Amino acid sequence: VHMSVVLVHGNPETEAIWGPLRTELGRDDVISLSPPGFGAALPKGFDITSDGYLNWLVTELEQLDGPIDLVGHDWGGGHVVRVAMTRPDLIRSWCTDIIGIFNQDYVWHDDAQSWQGPDGETAVQSMIDLPDADLAGFFAHLGMGQSVAQKVAPWVNNEMGQAILGLYRSAAQPAMGNLGDDLHTASQRPGLSIIATEDTYTGGEKLHRQAAEKCGADIAVLDGLGHWWMCEDPTRSAEMLNSWLEGLD
Repeated sequence: VHMSVVLVHGNPETEAIWGPLRTELGRDDVISLSPPGFGAALPKGFDITSDGYLNWLVTELEQLDGPIDLVGHDWGGGHVVRVAMTRPDLIRSWCTDIIGIFNQDYVWHDDAQSWQGPDGETAVQSMIDLPDADLAGFFAHLGMGQSVAQKVAPWVNNEMGQAILGLYRSAAQPAMGNLGDDLHTASQRPGLSIIATEDTYTGGEKLHRQAAEKCGADIAVLDGLGHWWMCEDPTRSAEMLNSWLEGLD
């Protein structure tokens, strides 16, 4: 049977964030899917909302041979959870590092709140206007690492700006909490909730555990790693993923 590990990234990112992890996974069946606007073109008329990205991912998965182990980071992990809730028939398993956002108690991080607010356009534009080298330095410092950050920075353009605004505004609370009310439906397939203990964007360990419990997901704690765990320690991250996937066989 042909297996595929399918990786989906988030914001403000491209598939480059998976590069170091892909090397360490040591598999030849790994596919990266780039959400429109995030390292891929934004088609004219694309529905730039959480629902629009869910539909995009469903369409992509329908074209792949199964069984599929679906792995999402950041907003990619949000899309993954929504596929697990609505189209479990398309996947064998799912994994996310952002399940904590599917709680009524989740408070969006500062950047997200600024994008969701009336000055979102200005905030996004100031990021787009930064020279690539400055942006790469900033991303590297946040935990992406220099080589990955240099690949991502040139993609922070007007299309990504539009994508950020539409996606985050569609997900302003109580939207995520309301989606999370249906989390139990994700239990139809084995799930893994990754908790990177130093990730300050996704709600923290308590909310992750609360949400994971609702859908019976396993938990993997990456102690000391931050939001870009796959860039910070690709070896440990690959061991964690490979061992979980082997356990499903």
